[in-house]
Amino acid sequence: MMQMVETWWPLFVVALLLGIAIAWWIFASSRKTQVRDHSGADVLDEGAAPAARNQALIDAAPAAAVQPPVVPPGVAGAGTAVAAAVEAQQIRMAEEAEAAEAEAQPASPASPSPVGDDLTRIKGVGGKLNELLASLGVTSFAQIAAWNDADIDRIDAQLGRFQGRIRRDSWVEQARLLAEGNTAGYEEKFGKL
Repeated sequence: MMQMVETWWPLFVVALLLGIAIAWWIFASSRKTQVRDHSGADVLDEGAAPAARNQALIDAAPAAAVQPPVVPPGVAGAGTAVAAAVEAQQIRMAEEAEAAEAEAQPASPASPSPVGDDLTRIKGVGGKLNELLASLGVTSFAQIAAWNDADIDRIDAQLGRFQGRIRRDSWVEQARLLAEGNTAGYEEKFGKL
């Protein structure tokens, strides 16, 4: 094998150089992108000057300033009927949204503590998160212990960078044990308070 390499090394060098030249031609020399229109003229060339802005759009009046179309006299009452129907539909949708929001509110404890609990006793809740929970109206272990999956999703969506902590740190289970006053059970499962 070594004898063959010693004999044919110039041919190997020529083949290597030829391969490099072909690779350069395929990948580097044809990198200039050109876009042509139907006539074959260059429309966009990467080496050309930047495209001019569409001055017609810049100079056009804002859409809000455009006057509404004139309604023919025969259909003048149709607009008010449509507007009334749309307004009634919007009111109905708003009432449905309020009813759904009222159903989605978390169950509050029967007898919440007047001051609230120290939520920082829950592992994973620090000072900033405690303040954020207080701003959302969450102040007691009993509230957190009563959360269902919908409540967790709703509160979790409002936690910003703390999102995902409720399930990851098992807040509901921790809060249940703390609300019951089961310190031994809490420390057995979650560690020392």
